[in-house]
Amino acid sequence: MSELKTNKISTNDQNNVAIDNALGLKSYTTAQRDALTSVAGDMIYNSDDAKVQVYSGSAWEDLGGVATASISYLVIGGGGAGAGSQNQEQGQGGGGAGGYLNSYSTETSGGNQSTLEPITVLADGTTTYQVTVGAGGAKVSANVGNNGNPSQFHSAIAQAGGRGGHYLSGISMLGGSGGGTARYVTSNSSYYLRYPAFIVTGLGTQGSQGGEGNTSGYGGGGGGAGGNGSNASGSTGGAGGAGLASSITGTSVTRAGGGGGGTNGTGGSGGGGAGGNSGTDGTVNTGSGGGGSGAVTNTPKSGGSGGSGIVILRWATADATIGATRTGLTDGGVQTDGSDSYIVFTEGTGTITFS
Repeated sequence: MSELKTNKISTNDQNNVAIDNALGLKSYTTAQRDALTSVAGDMIYNSDDAKVQVYSGSAWEDLGGVATASISYLVIGGGGAGAGSQNQEQGQGGGGAGGYLNSYSTETSGGNQSTLEPITVLADGTTTYQVTVGAGGAKVSANVGNNGNPSQFHSAIAQAGGRGGHYLSGISMLGGSGGGTARYVTSNSSYYLRYPAFIVTGLGTQGSQGGEGNTSGYGGGGGGAGGNGSNASGSTGGAGGAGLASSITGTSVTRAGGGGGGTNGTGGSGGGGAGGNSGTDGTVNTGSGGGGSGAVTNTPKSGGSGGSGIVILRWATADATIGATRTGLTDGGVQTDGSDSYIVFTEGTGTITFS
């Protein structure tokens, strides 16, 4: 015969029953629980999962608070394109790198800001979180290219990199990092802005400013996540600003360099395109800026396209599992590094879940 033992059971005026001692549920391992002949409403303590569970009639369900997980992230926006040239001796500005948001370990975030806070997600298998990998800015012959596109993980939005400035027909653009300015013209100098402008409350600036072109016909370098683009000097285009390194995947990788100014500015570390007769493209999935053009003939040339961005997420393997359905997104699958899991998204937009 079953027995109920307690020191004291009492009632109050709300018709509730109170037991002075703690209620001790029978403890089972998962294997022991599954061997039970259970009916709906049966309740146990699962010692493997460290959770109170109740049988619904078809499955065991956890009781209590919703599980959560802390997700570290590296989110980089698409880099801006370098500007194209129309005529000889028109050095154009290099593109700026996309915004660089990093919450992993104690690593630096864009603009050499402090590490950001990880994002806490609900690991309930149903709550969705937005992921977008921003494309790089497209190049255009003989004219300004395009800004990059923002990347996103939930509330962390890395802004687009700014396009490089053009000698006659367009300004360098503010962005996650600013594009470099074109060959300097005194009467139009106010058009050639080069500063990072996108600020997110609590996050600070997401990159660095671009460099200035000069009157000799050479463009400024685009800003990188870790450093300003250089000004053109004499017959040398400005170098793109340096990127930043992260070991969120277990290996240190530098990304988000600025594009070099035309004609011959070097690309910033981390994938920035170099300035040239036609600027070279920023490296894909680094958020780096494209190089500016500086045609040596009167044949129109384009700057380099900006490199596409990237979204990398990392979490403690014991805390969560990412959902298998990630429609619209391209990734390399879940990888492990020690006791952590991580996933790298390289293209697309969609939603994800955790459980």
